[in-house]
Amino acid sequence: MDNADTFLDFLNAPGAVALVRLTRVRGSSPRTTGTEMFVRDDGLWGTIGGGQLEHIVINAARDLLAKGNLSEHLDIPLGPEIGQCCGGRVEVLISRMSPSDKTIAHADAAAEAANSPSVYILGSGHVGRALTDQLQHLPVRTVLIDQREDELRQSQAAVEKRLSVIPEIDIMNAPEGSAFIVLTHDHGLDFLLTSAALQRGDAAYVGLIGSKTKRAKFRSWSNEFCDGLSIAPLICPIGAGGSRDKRPAVIAALVAAEVITALTSETAAIPQLRGAVSHIAAQ
Repeated sequence: MDNADTFLDFLNAPGAVALVRLTRVRGSSPRTTGTEMFVRDDGLWGTIGGGQLEHIVINAARDLLAKGNLSEHLDIPLGPEIGQCCGGRVEVLISRMSPSDKTIAHADAAAEAANSPSVYILGSGHVGRALTDQLQHLPVRTVLIDQREDELRQSQAAVEKRLSVIPEIDIMNAPEGSAFIVLTHDHGLDFLLTSAALQRGDAAYVGLIGSKTKRAKFRSWSNEFCDGLSIAPLICPIGAGGSRDKRPAVIAALVAAEVITALTSETAAIPQLRGAVSHIAAQ
């Protein structure tokens, strides 16, 4: 079940649902105009920034549902008055959702999920599996690829798992602006897949697990076998982040942050991806 289907289950559970939307933001605020959150008497979906602001709005939404009201407008200062220090001000619209509202919200969520940036993890070893554990919670479409079925089976993450004899084809067919993280069981295969990702010329991120020495070896290999290929965009080592901790979960956390930063930065290969990630994160 994907995230959009889980959201549909949330919307269609017994009981009313309130839609919370930031309609105006002035000054500093934890979220931007248009951010939405969905409130039930017994659950929540999304966030408008947490803290005392969210606490106030959730209570107001549940009060609206309990009283049977249709809508309410709030104008909330984000300062000492409510125990927050952002210093801005937000206007919030709370409205009871109709069946058609729920249909539209689910369709929007499904469209956003379909347009999520893609992250390809090439290699289902310890670090590859740790990466899927991290990325499954982020607004990206994650694909774990390996030539070894037994390694793929060890991943319990809710991501796509793909047994591929020739993973170069998966790289070639990936959507524009994808991220590629190469960490297979074989250095020769690492080099082939890394060069395939770099040769696309449109990747938002290409990372190769290893050291500075491995980067130097890849440079020599690409000079010999990939005439004219620039390795300037290559991230190797991946997830450096100043940490010397080599545990897979730690490396995965650093790499996940690196990839999301690349997908959402001002220099991302496909600018519209930044908006897609931001919009999905608001759900």
